[in-house]
Amino acid sequence: MNQSTLSRNELFTILTIVSVNVMLLWTSTTFYDGMFIYLFQYWIIIIPLVILYLITLIGTLVRCIKGGVRKNKIPFAFHAGFVAIVLCLSLYNSEFFKSDIELKGVLQDDLFHYALVLREDGSCENEVTGFLGYQETYRGFYFFKGDTIIFTKKPYDNDFIPDTLFYNKKKQAIFLTKDKDGKFSDKKGWLNHFEIIPPKTD
Repeated sequence: MNQSTLSRNELFTILTIVSVNVMLLWTSTTFYDGMFIYLFQYWIIIIPLVILYLITLIGTLVRCIKGGVRKNKIPFAFHAGFVAIVLCLSLYNSEFFKSDIELKGVLQDDLFHYALVLREDGSCENEVTGFLGYQETYRGFYFFKGDTIIFTKKPYDNDFIPDTLFYNKKKQAIFLTKDKDGKFSDKKGWLNHFEIIPPKTD
């Protein structure tokens, strides 16, 4: 009986370790296109493992209530560690440790939504979201030269966003394109500007 119980405990511990590590791996895909897009592509693998994770989570809670944490320290440690990592990632993605936003603008086409965030410390982000939950954040650095925004490191990996933009405060827009004379166009058109989002007021 003891040997049988020990075997069940070992199996439960192994399933817990596997399911928690899979959840951790899936959660990490928020940095690589987003969790939902991987769920859509590999649902036949992910969904059963998510169900397994929920079973081991409920089982760990029940075992800890009945037998105490000490007797179930490995499953408890893995689940508690996963929760701690998720909380840390949420804190990392929040505004808590980031510089205040100086300017934020959005641009949207048929498939993607771009949010350009310029911060007071000279850092910036381009938050891209799209079809099937796709999301990615590009980071860079910038400075103002009059009404011109110059990137020392562009927050994008191609030429969609040039290294120099024009901020028109009156029209509340950041313009991307230039006319034939090499001057920035300040006429709002399709995919040629970020519309400024007013800061939130409490």
